[in-house]
Amino acid sequence: MAGLILGASLVACDDGKGGAQSAAQQFAAAVSSLDVGSVAFDGKDSAVAKQQVQDVFKALDPDKPVVEAGDLSLSGKTATVPLNYTWTIGSGEWKYTTYAEFTKSGDKWLTVWNPASLVPELADNEILTKGTQSPQRADILGAGDAKLVTYRPVVKVGIDKPLLGSADATASATKLAELVGVDASAYAQQVSASGAQAFVPAITLREEGRTITDEQIAAVPGGRAIKESQPLAPSRTFARAVLGSVGEASAEQIAASAGALSAGDVTGIGGLQQQYDAQLRGTEAVVIRAQRADLTREQIGAAGTDPRRVVFQTAAKPGTALKTTLDPNLQSLAESTLAGVGPASAIVAIRPSTGAVLAAASGPGSNGYNTAMLGQYAPGSIFKMVDSLAMFRNGMTPDSKVECTPTLDVDGRTFKNSEGYPESSLGSVALRDAFAHSCNTAFIAARDKVTQAQLESAAVAMGVAVEAPSLGAVAFLGSVPGEAAGTEHAASMIGQGKVLMSPLAAAMMAGAVAKGAPVSPQLVLNPDAGAQGGTPGEPTAEAASPSPTVTPEAPGQASDKPITAAEAAALSDMMRAVVTSGHAGFLSSVPGAPVGAKTGTAEFGKEDPPKTHAWIVAVHGDLAVAVFVEDGGLGATTSGPLLKQFLTAAG
Repeated sequence: MAGLILGASLVACDDGKGGAQSAAQQFAAAVSSLDVGSVAFDGKDSAVAKQQVQDVFKALDPDKPVVEAGDLSLSGKTATVPLNYTWTIGSGEWKYTTYAEFTKSGDKWLTVWNPASLVPELADNEILTKGTQSPQRADILGAGDAKLVTYRPVVKVGIDKPLLGSADATASATKLAELVGVDASAYAQQVSASGAQAFVPAITLREEGRTITDEQIAAVPGGRAIKESQPLAPSRTFARAVLGSVGEASAEQIAASAGALSAGDVTGIGGLQQQYDAQLRGTEAVVIRAQRADLTREQIGAAGTDPRRVVFQTAAKPGTALKTTLDPNLQSLAESTLAGVGPASAIVAIRPSTGAVLAAASGPGSNGYNTAMLGQYAPGSIFKMVDSLAMFRNGMTPDSKVECTPTLDVDGRTFKNSEGYPESSLGSVALRDAFAHSCNTAFIAARDKVTQAQLESAAVAMGVAVEAPSLGAVAFLGSVPGEAAGTEHAASMIGQGKVLMSPLAAAMMAGAVAKGAPVSPQLVLNPDAGAQGGTPGEPTAEAASPSPTVTPEAPGQASDKPITAAEAAALSDMMRAVVTSGHAGFLSSVPGAPVGAKTGTAEFGKEDPPKTHAWIVAVHGDLAVAVFVEDGGLGATTSGPLLKQFLTAAG
């Protein structure tokens, strides 16, 4: 009996509201997915309604709304429900409320078709359109806030087809292409395939220094020069591998942007421009309008007043300038120094006291690759700086004796010194002398006293083969295996085997000697905090005593501690000997603070004799520099003169 009473009570409370509410929630969910094909409408075919909804919101694709049904009002067989819409459009949020009506037909609730349920006051023949306007791209700044990349005047040269008149389009395109130096056949095809009202660009020229005049362009039937401005570096090649460039987004970038980019958008391409695109690009203005579906562009322009109505808009937010440590003068000097080098090459200059990357130049032979920061090469004998630190930690000093022999056999492999090694530096010599003349056999002979783990530890102690959280850019900072035996361990002692460095890592290694502590490199600065300074009063290599006392580690043990001022001073002493008594004497004439250096030559490939990478690193006051030439012969004879040229001009 109690069960019957309870059942009767539930029936009595059912006023039909549940079914209407369920229909409202179904409609809200369907509109959220912009697919109302499963919704039953009153007076409208579901398939037709589905297509109309998609047409209304097509311009907003791929964005979709979140739609929630509010509290239902019921009046007999009619119900009204508020629909709360939330769209995320760019960086803005578009919220509005509409009302949907439902009617009961038999035992079913049907949705009453009304476009105003989609957007307030939307008529049956209207759709939405979306327009965007990008703010001006922010600058990339260098040291002292120098404008590295900023808007500079350009001229876009092309054929404006309405100006052709009776002239032949192919002939004009060919003539213009020959004038500006682009592929005539390809450009002629492009012009021919374009519409009658199109302007077809052939090339964009910098205004500054251009030799092709407006008169020459205008002399070609249909030829036109349109003056614009674009974000550009001081020259086409200036730090391009580091900075990147700006252009239309590629299909791959659009696909990877999760809707942030669309066809025709201007974005960063490579380097810092791409890495920090969101910061530099800012946020575009967005305007969404309701208009008749059949409204043409000509009708919009001829109406006097715009017949469209704005339903939502956001203001543009300009990007934030990206601050870097690049010194425009040193970067340009590094690039001009490498201008005549055929193979891949690089010059990296850093300020040891702060870690600021002042120049990161990759030569023309790098073909646009960022050799300076991303190159992975065997460092050769510049790695003897790491060997020496490991040897210091085993109790040796620059004055300790080592044996330098003409050759040395390790497990059947013969190692020898570089061509032209002086006989006067063979035999029992001071470590300083073996370092100055780069005696391979002396350092390989120390392999039984310096473990591979100690080499790895010494490299890390000098700040290489580790992460660089303050750099702000993608880079390779070296790789030193912690385990190696036999000939591989022997090869590691002279910077070969599986030991790899980039020119940036090599400059950091030299910088640790100048600073007396590991250098944490920094290229991109926090726009709010500015440049990070070093600790005042830190000892530099130039202030070191000739043969300082270094506290040894327990023999055979690896140390995790960073390089100390005393260890750096001992290395500075030996790097100075490379200039005063070794084969980098040509650096003794560099004006200013005394120069300390280390050369390196690393074999690669399978040719006989093998090709070699040419390296040299140097410290010069508060400047640490690495010079690298991929297929360069000897470090002293190839990279050395480039270093001298750079240091002398850098002052």
